[in-house]
Parts: sequence; C-alpha cells; structure tokens
Amino acid sequence: MRDRFSVTVALIALAGMGAAGPVAAQSAGASAGSGGKAVKSAPYRTPRTPWGDPDLQGLWPSSDMQGTPYERPAALAGRNELNDEEFAARVAQSRQQAAQDRETEVVERPRRGAGTGPPSHWGERGNPSRQASFVVEPADGRIPPMTPEGQARVAVARSTYWYDFPDQVVAHAFNEYSDLGPYDRCITRGLLPSMMPTGYNMGTEIFQFPGYVVIRNEMIHEVRSIPLDGRPHIGSKIKQYMGDSRGHWEGDTLVIESTNFNGKVGLTLNGNANLTSQDLKIVERLTRVAADVIQYEATVDDPKTWVRPWKVSLPFRQHPEYGMYEYACHEGNYGMRNVLAGARAEERGPSQSTR
Repeated sequence: MRDRFSVTVALIALAGMGAAGPVAAQSAGASAGSGGKAVKSAPYRTPRTPWGDPDLQGLWPSSDMQGTPYERPAALAGRNELNDEEFAARVAQSRQQAAQDRETEVVERPRRGAGTGPPSHWGERGNPSRQASFVVEPADGRIPPMTPEGQARVAVARSTYWYDFPDQVVAHAFNEYSDLGPYDRCITRGLLPSMMPTGYNMGTEIFQFPGYVVIRNEMIHEVRSIPLDGRPHIGSKIKQYMGDSRGHWEGDTLVIESTNFNGKVGLTLNGNANLTSQDLKIVERLTRVAADVIQYEATVDDPKTWVRPWKVSLPFRQHPEYGMYEYACHEGNYGMRNVLAGARAEERGPSQSTR
C-alpha cells in the first residue's frame, strides 16, 4: 500500500515562496472579435519566475499519453500522426480496455512472458492520441539497430522481463539476486523510463530555485537536483544509475545533459530492456508551449549500443490535482526470495520440487 509522500507539502511550500503569479494563457491562432471578424491572438508567452527563468513548476504526469506505442508500426514509417481511420481504431481499443476494466469477475487472459499480475482495473489508462509513437527520430519511428557490442551485452543480460528484438526473444533463469534487474529490485527505473509513461506511478513534479531545477518522479521516488550554473559534470570515474545531470536555458527551453551512467539500467520496459553502456548521454529538452502543456524531448546517444542516436518526444499536461505518492515496493523483498526459490524448484523438476 502506498502512503502519501509527506515531504511533498514542505517542498511545495518552499517552491511556492518563489512561484510566479498566475499568467493568463494565450495560444496562437484566431478568435472572433465583437464584430464577427477573426482577431489573431498573441502567441503564448512562457511565465517567468521572480528571478526571470521560464516557469516550468507544477505537476506534469505523463499519464495522458499512456498507451501510445514506444516504437512505430512499420505501416506508419515516415509519419507520426494517425489519420482519422487509424485514430478511430485507437479510440475503439481504448473503449475495449475500459470495458475490461469494468469487469468484476476474474478473466484469464494471455500475459506477456511468465507470471501473474493484478486485475485489469488496477492499471492506469491514458487518452487516445494521434501521435503514432514516442520515438520520433529516426523518421521510421523505430529504435536503431544495436551495435555488435550492444547485442553481445543484451545476450548475457538477466531480468524478469523478456527482451524483444527483431529476430530473437531472450530469457534467462535466475541464479542470484543480481540476475534481477534494477527495477525488479526496486532500485531505480532509470532516467528516461522514469520520465516516460508506464502502467502506474507516472507523476513528474518540477520545482525551481535560483540556479537549480529539481525534477521528482513518482516511480521509485527519484529526485534529480540539476544545477544551471555551468559547472562541469562530476569526475568520469563516478558512475550512477540516473547519471549526472547539468542544465541550461536556450531561450524558453530547459536543456538537460546527463552523463556518467553506470550501464546497469535500460531505456525501455521499466529500465529492464535495451541495456546501455557507460558512454550513454541523454539530452532532454523541456519547453512550455501552453499554460498546461510542456513538450518533452530526449535524445539518446550511446555509440557503444546503437548505430546512431534516437529521440523520443511527447507532451506533458499539467494536472494540479494529481496526487504524488510514496513508492514503497518489493513486499519486504519476498519477491526476490520467491523468484530465486522458484527457479531452483524448476531446475529440480516436478519430482523434486517439494523436497
């Protein structure tokens, strides 16, 4: 059971001391004037903090985009917007899911990989979007091929997740605790997966202070305190799960460069798939394009893992009513013990499993 994260109140109060006053949102476009003629409205102007930085503060969960494919179907290569027929199919799929969520009886349905899970209605759902995929570069909307080094790394990786690649599905038994991924062990989901939609806990909260931006993710309670003063990254020998982030402003856009990753977290499937190298660099760009929308982009560059960089993009919509909760997971580590015990029982076979 998740309890409310009590420190949120203190953080919000602290951030509120420097919050800018409300600014009326003005979107580009035309509106009808008193005489019936179209009057062009002024372009949206990003509000400012009292010290002059673009104001990105607030609750920006990615939950609205939950359900959008990470990679684009081959039929949509070259375009990232659904036509009316394709969008109608996505709406129909959303309605079908909503109907399943209303079911009160247990219904057996195939699950990806092995194991079990909660009832359908426990999951969080987004809104149908015309965006075809989160990956926007390359133009086909697909993560580029892996390098030979990246393929070799994945071939020996272990996790409770199945790894999907064009020509193989990799799964391993579990020999020791380290065979479970960082997400399975409740260590981290990783930088990019923490910013992207998942099945639940999709909250992202942004605080600003002079010289700093703080990004807090609900998933596994990650917090990044990002300096904006131009200081260099930490020493190259120091590696971290979430990397080391440094930010600066380019006009109204917050640009965050993160390096110094430890290579133990992937970039999809809750950080358990598409494992990276320690040369990974992620450049994020956050631009407030409307009163209630931040456009988020992240470019992934890891020459030891993929043959070329790739980029994801999606809108974050502000939801002031969103509740950020403490992420308390792993049921007292029973999960890890039971996974390993199950693997040993499977190895012994049915005749030996009860001994």
